[in-house]
Amino acid sequence: MSLITPFAGLRPAPERAADVAAPPYDVMSAAEARRMVEGRPWSFLHISRAEVDLPEGTDPYASEVYAKARANLDAMLAAGVLIRDPAPCYYVYRLTMGGHRQIGLVASASVAAYDDGRIKKHEFTRPAKEDDRVRQIEALSAQTGPVFLVYRATPAIDDRLAEIGATPPEVDVTAADGVRHELWTLSDPSVIAQLSASFEALDALYIADGHHRSAAASRVAAARSKDEGFLSVIFPHDQMRILDYNRVVRDLNGLAPEDLLERLAASFRVEPSAEPVKPARSGEFGMYLKGTWYRLTLDPDRIPGDDPVARLDVSLLQNHLIGPILGIQDPRRDDRIDFVGGIRGLNALVQRVDSGEMALALALHPTGMDDLMAVADAGHVMPPKSTWFEPKLADGLVSLVLD
Repeated sequence: MSLITPFAGLRPAPERAADVAAPPYDVMSAAEARRMVEGRPWSFLHISRAEVDLPEGTDPYASEVYAKARANLDAMLAAGVLIRDPAPCYYVYRLTMGGHRQIGLVASASVAAYDDGRIKKHEFTRPAKEDDRVRQIEALSAQTGPVFLVYRATPAIDDRLAEIGATPPEVDVTAADGVRHELWTLSDPSVIAQLSASFEALDALYIADGHHRSAAASRVAAARSKDEGFLSVIFPHDQMRILDYNRVVRDLNGLAPEDLLERLAASFRVEPSAEPVKPARSGEFGMYLKGTWYRLTLDPDRIPGDDPVARLDVSLLQNHLIGPILGIQDPRRDDRIDFVGGIRGLNALVQRVDSGEMALALALHPTGMDDLMAVADAGHVMPPKSTWFEPKLADGLVSLVLD
C-alpha cells in the first residue's frame, strides 16, 4: 500500500462546519466537555465524548458510551449535518494561531507503513487508552480523531500546499480559543497523483501526536484482515510549534527547601530570579519554590552528546533532579508528579504551588522537532509528556469511514 492515499471524507455539510468542529477528545475533562456542548446539538463532542449525553459520572469506557456515539453519528447523518464526499480526495488543512501558521495534508496513512516502521513513533501507549480508541473505531466504523503526522520539509510538497493555501478555502472556522481552521478539497486526479508521488518519495513520516489512535487503527486493521489506512493530517516539520511541557511536584521528598537547594548545587548552577524563569535554551530550567523563582543551569559536562533520549531536557531533569533528589523514579505512574502544558503559561505553575497543592514547579525549554525525529529515527522512546503541540487539530472537519 502507498504511504498515503486519498479517501472519501465524511464532513460537515456546507455551512455546518462551525456547528460541528470540536476540540480533540482528549484535551478536556468530562465536566468541561459537558459545558462545551451546551447549546451545541451538533458538536462533534457528542460523538467523540458521547458520555456528555449520559448521566454524570458515567464511566467513559462503558459500552453504552460507544453505543451512544454510534447513535449520535447516525443522527447527524440522518439530519444531513454530516455528508460524505462521492469520490476519494485529499484535503489541505491550515491552522492559524496568533502569528503562527501551519499548512498540511489530510490523508489516509498506511497501516502497513506504520507496522513496518516507515511511519515512526516515539512514545509508549497505555493499554486502556488504546483499547478505548479501538472500541470507538469499531463502534463508528470510522476513524474520527486524526493522527498528527510530520514529514521533513520538502519543496515539492511545501510549495504545492502553499499554492493551494493562496486560494479561498472551502471551510473557514475560528474556534472559541481563537484558532482558525481552514480546509480545501483536492479532487483533481492530477493533483492527487502529484502529491501521492511526492509523499511516496519520502523516507518516513513521524507521529507527532496520536500514538494511541495510530496503534488502535493498526489493531482494527489486523482484526479486519485489511491493508487499510488511518486518518492523518501531515505537516512539514519546520512549521511545527512545540511548547514546553512543565512539571509540578507534590512534596520535596522529605527535604527542607535549603537542603534541596544544597543538593541541586552539585549538578546545577542555582540563581534566584526576581522574575518568572522561562528557559531560553536546552540545559536551563526554571524552578518555583516557596514564592521564589530560581534559574537552574545544568553543568554542561553532564549533558550527553550522542544519546538522542538522554540529551532531551525532560531526560536531563528526570535524571539529575526528579529521580535522584525528589525520589520519583517512574513519572508515568507516580502520583506525586503532574504535568502542565506550556499553553497555560508560567502563572499556572505558580498557582499550583501557591495554593498549597504542590510544593515545587519546574519549567522546561521546549523539545525541538529535530530532537523528536532523532529519537524516532533511532527507534527509541521519549520520556512521558515530552512535547505539547499547539495549535491543536479540530475533530469533526474530516473523518475516514471504514468501508
